[in-house]
Amino acid sequence: MGAKTLTCLTCAQLNRVPEEKLGQKPKCGSCGAALMPGKPVEVDPATLQKAVQNDDLMLVADFWAPWCGPCRMMAPEFAKAAKVLGSTARLVKLNTQDHPSAGARYRIRGIPALIAFERGRERKRQAGAMRSGQIVAWLRG
Repeated sequence: MGAKTLTCLTCAQLNRVPEEKLGQKPKCGSCGAALMPGKPVEVDPATLQKAVQNDDLMLVADFWAPWCGPCRMMAPEFAKAAKVLGSTARLVKLNTQDHPSAGARYRIRGIPALIAFERGRERKRQAGAMRSGQIVAWLRG
């Protein structure tokens, strides 16, 4: 078994985690934050970019805004999907109202928008609110 590189979503420090430990609530070596929190974590564009570039595990970003009704409706579904996906993916949220440049950088045309990244590349994207089962099926499909 190899180790996976994961960016701490709290302090942006890189961590190496043995694959067999991913399901055992690994913590950041620098700040002690959970590396596999089992729920979506709010991130800023710099942390998202670092995680996209360095992480060995799928990273799914939800681009949203507080004024967006469908975004707010999807938030609990996104959280349920994070629980179901467990140690196979990490889910993050990026507030496009607080970070408008991120919308342009990732070519976001409508929100909510989900982008799945794997090993530095965008693997797939989907715009519009989805239920947890649809999110999981979309990511596994």
